Parts: sequence; C-alpha cells; structure tokens
Amino acid sequence: MPTPTPRRLPETLRASGYRLTPQRQMVLDAVVQLGQGTPEEIGTRIHQSSPGVNITTVYRTLELLEQLGLVRHRHFGHGAPMYHASDNDTLHSVCHQCGQVAVIPGEKLQPVARWLAEERGFVLDTGHIALAGLCARCAGEHPSE
Repeated sequence: MPTPTPRRLPETLRASGYRLTPQRQMVLDAVVQLGQGTPEEIGTRIHQSSPGVNITTVYRTLELLEQLGLVRHRHFGHGAPMYHASDNDTLHSVCHQCGQVAVIPGEKLQPVARWLAEERGFVLDTGHIALAGLCARCAGEHPSE
C-alpha cells in the first residue's frame, strides 16, 4: 500500500471511516505550509484565517493524522514535538548549547540505515531522528567537546 500523502487526505480519511472536516484540512495544510511546526505554531498559522479553531482541536487532529500516516513528529530536545508531512524525508541536527536546528537531507543517513539492516536486521525509522551535538559556532566555543 502506498504511503499516504497530504494531497490524498480525503481518500485516506474515508478509507479509515472518518470524514473530511474543514479543521482537519486546515491542520494538514498548516503543517505542509510550515514544513514542520509545533502544535502551537500550527495553531497560530490556522488562527490567521480561522480564529475559532482551538488548540485542543489542533492536538487531536495531529494525533489522528499521525495515526493515518499523513504526518509524523520529531522531538528536538525537551521542547514540544515538531510535526511534518509524512513525505518530508529530512533529518535534523540540534545544537545542545544554542538550540539551533539545521536540515540534513534524508539520504545522508542511508549508509547507516543499510548497515543496520544488513548487519542487525534492524529497520531504521528516519522520520523520528534528530541528531544532537554542537553546531560549528558552539563547538568553536567549547573545543574539548
């Protein structure tokens, strides 16, 4: 079965017994427009055009969209999860010191994923990966790390 994409929201919802509501469409559209965002950032984007949609609706909708495979989330440290469309195949590096988040093309991790599969029979889920360490600026300030 193909991976659901944001463009197939109506058919994905119907196939799972759900209706397409304006709120569900707005949440998914906001995720796609932002590229990635916390529930609060997604809610803020929605409130620009529809101030009546509350944050509880955003959280519940994100949970449903994740169950349906349309969105995924990552954790960057101890903050709120960041949601992104399931077909957004990027990784991120997060600086322990300043919190800077940088995008890394998903294919950069393929050699590690291949090794894990061949040597350990382990299938890596890159959709939840954030690499932690120090950015170039912070590493320069703390060269011993």
